[in-house]
Amino acid sequence: MTSTATDDADLATRSVTRLSVGVAVGLIALKAFALGASGSVAILASLTDSALDLAASLATFFAVRWAAAPPDAEHRHGHGKGEAMAALVQSGLIFASAIFIGWEAVQRIFDPRPVSSGYWAVLVMLISIAVTGWLVWMQDRAIKRSGSMAVKADRAHYAADMAAGVVVLIGVASGAFLSAPGLDAAAGLIVAVWLFWGALGLLREAADHLLDRAVPDTDRIAITTAVLADPRISGVHQLRSRMVGSVMSIQMHVDLEPSLTLEQAHDIVVGAEQRLLEAYPRADILIHADPRGRTASLSVPEAGLAADG
Repeated sequence: MTSTATDDADLATRSVTRLSVGVAVGLIALKAFALGASGSVAILASLTDSALDLAASLATFFAVRWAAAPPDAEHRHGHGKGEAMAALVQSGLIFASAIFIGWEAVQRIFDPRPVSSGYWAVLVMLISIAVTGWLVWMQDRAIKRSGSMAVKADRAHYAADMAAGVVVLIGVASGAFLSAPGLDAAAGLIVAVWLFWGALGLLREAADHLLDRAVPDTDRIAITTAVLADPRISGVHQLRSRMVGSVMSIQMHVDLEPSLTLEQAHDIVVGAEQRLLEAYPRADILIHADPRGRTASLSVPEAGLAADG
């Protein structure tokens, strides 16, 4: 793993998580004002979600800093899974938000209440959508630089918020200007379903990381192809790959000519590591050299698709 790539990725994640916390605080203040002025259940749904956004963003803020800490005596493989833990916390908070909002919306469907101060509520929602869209764009840039799972989870949350904000805007406008408060409650219910679905996706991704699910087959084929680009490496076996936060952990055995000196074998392995780092700059790579013919190796397709073990 190159130091420059790591420093750049850490800087990107730290900056965007600070921004995320700041945006969440600002949106809470705006929506609290709009709720007090309008009494809209859709605004209440959006405010509740923003409050949980703040909790989730704070969890991400601390998680990315902990995950970036170097390996120590108690965490030999680093702290990368802290990002998956943050995503797990986020999914739980979103589930709670969805249940609360759904319950409130159902009650308002059977007991509609008028929406007042519609102009203020609409203005606040327009500002909220614009600010959230800007944050999502900034998070996209950070993800391209870092690949951070925690930031991906935060981005997925805010992207869902932005889309949900459009639904809330429709609901508020309908309740205030069309005298249809039932539509406001229905908008809140749609937001709840949207959040619940998004939480399921976050939960699955976090579980994959925590349970060390192998990287996709396309990546495994690319890894094997890069290693076998040197004709002196005749086979790859015992390939193990997983994500630890935003770092890909790659381990394998390669077959080399038994007559090579230790120094020659070392140079070949280092060359293979360099080729992998060109494709995966933040990868943590461990390659073990085996004398050809002493172990059973796999052909290129099999090596790329074999189950991690």
